[in-house]
Amino acid sequence: MSNNLDSWRRLPAAQQPEWPDRGALERVVTKLEGLPPLVFAGECDNLKAELAAVARGEAFVLQGGDCAETFAGATADAVRNKLKTLLQMAIVLTYAAKVPVVKIGRMAGQFAKPRSKGTEIREGVELPAYRGDMVNGLDFTPEARTPDPERLLQAYHSSAVTLNLIRAFTKGGYADLRQVHAWNQDFVAESPAGKRYEQLAREIDQALAFMRACGADPEEFHTVEFYSSHEALILDYDHALTRIDSRTGLPYDVSAHMVWIGERTRQLGSAHVEFFANIRNPIGVKLGPTTSVDDALVLIGKLNPDNEPGRLSFITRMGATKIREHLPELVEKVTASGAQVAWICDPMHGNTFEAPSGHKTRRLDDVLDEVAGFFEVHRALGTHPGGIHIEFTGDDVTECVGGGRAIVEDDLALRYETACDPRLNRGQSLDLAFRVAELYRSA
Repeated sequence: MSNNLDSWRRLPAAQQPEWPDRGALERVVTKLEGLPPLVFAGECDNLKAELAAVARGEAFVLQGGDCAETFAGATADAVRNKLKTLLQMAIVLTYAAKVPVVKIGRMAGQFAKPRSKGTEIREGVELPAYRGDMVNGLDFTPEARTPDPERLLQAYHSSAVTLNLIRAFTKGGYADLRQVHAWNQDFVAESPAGKRYEQLAREIDQALAFMRACGADPEEFHTVEFYSSHEALILDYDHALTRIDSRTGLPYDVSAHMVWIGERTRQLGSAHVEFFANIRNPIGVKLGPTTSVDDALVLIGKLNPDNEPGRLSFITRMGATKIREHLPELVEKVTASGAQVAWICDPMHGNTFEAPSGHKTRRLDDVLDEVAGFFEVHRALGTHPGGIHIEFTGDDVTECVGGGRAIVEDDLALRYETACDPRLNRGQSLDLAFRVAELYRSA
């Protein structure tokens, strides 16, 4: 690879594992460098074009999936359930809000997580923190918690399995619009959100029947474009999967279509920002409430100096109590600079708290309120609320409180299955989609 692609190595890299055997890491990296790409540069360019439409105010991003994927979760049932939930949300947004939806999964690579502390203490025993299956194991034992570079290879292969499943589902008939009822069969009888969705599905059926009667049956109704994304946290992994595109001679991180920099690693002059500046994927940056206008403008200058539409998305994670105070100046000054940026709202990470039981959780009402604040800010400034970025699962977990089925804090222990942060379940995800559609129509 070029010296430019290696320039990040000269800069401080936060949130990297303390690999006990550097030689083992180097051997794994060499293997990764010889493996086929997980995605193709042309697909990344297609996503960039779709995100350019978002930046122009012509489309909306729906990005979501697990907080932290696990190797055990790369099964057909688990992948199908997440995909089904995201497709249902996209249907709600497309039909109810009358807007094209760019579908991006936090899938096929979201195996690493930043941590606020490097170690965890239980009953007087201190071990390395769990940093995601790409790095170490969740079990609280010295063997599981020791960072193991062989896990980088497991992450690659689990990502390949997940992408193969996604492609099979999205291109093989499962994503056909005529399946809108089938996606809901296991859900409608017991869920308020499912019943509301079923009414919308009946309306779609009638519209499709009318179009077929008119002789119209577009190819777009039978498949969907679905893109992968993850936080490119472990730089040795993403660097090893960076390739020079034979068409253009430009470098792409072919581990995912889109990658983003987290709130903890977006510091100016950091290794992560430097690495991202040298790849040609569409990229995102998480911005918390401490982000200054100068921070945002310098990041734009570094990461998108040519002001290429679709190249850069700002994913704001302010918290429900702070978004209306901190977001307006950022949006106003970035817009005034002429920067082409897609604005996406992450209403999850700023709204986490610990329940009396010790479970980390989030209130759906807080999530909805942050999204509402995001829309209010953009409506007031005449700018485009470009999308949402959420953590959800297709399973009936009890990790966040609220929603149509009224999960309360005492319910959290019933099915608290996340490997890291709490996720919306399927019903809560649909509740959110209907609310976003309402906000979009009134924006």
